[in-house]
Amino acid sequence: MRIVVDDLSGPEIAEFLEEHVRQMRSITPLESKHALDLDALRRPDVTFWSVMDGGDVVGCGAIKRLDASHAELKSMRTSTVRKRSGIASRLLGHIIAEAERMGFTRLSLETGSDDFFLPARRLYEKYGFEYCEPFEEYRPDRNSVFMTRALGPATGA
Repeated sequence: MRIVVDDLSGPEIAEFLEEHVRQMRSITPLESKHALDLDALRRPDVTFWSVMDGGDVVGCGAIKRLDASHAELKSMRTSTVRKRSGIASRLLGHIIAEAERMGFTRLSLETGSDDFFLPARRLYEKYGFEYCEPFEEYRPDRNSVFMTRALGPATGA
């Protein structure tokens, strides 16, 4: 397996992300869906990684620059058939390290409050994310929870 910066031009990643959006729409009300589409993920303020196993996309994740010191974790996903296989942990560790390398000192995220998202919330907790108030342009939403963590040498990332 390898984690690569992806320019989102390949049909494999487009299909992978379309499956993600379909799944989120089936779980989360439209007004609470915050997944970025392909055009938004291609913006210059977003860095996107794909996890590749041979020629197959098995995971993805991104960070969106909010300001010089704060980034948001976006589009974390593991393929359905590869859940609970360590891909998400490996990718999250990689993204945290890359965010620190890019000079960010805080990484925040929004995820679902539904039980479906419990494994994701536990993973984020394991990596030092703590629950917080909505950030940036988010507003309180019963379908969302917000998490954040400090980055840098003092955090032991």
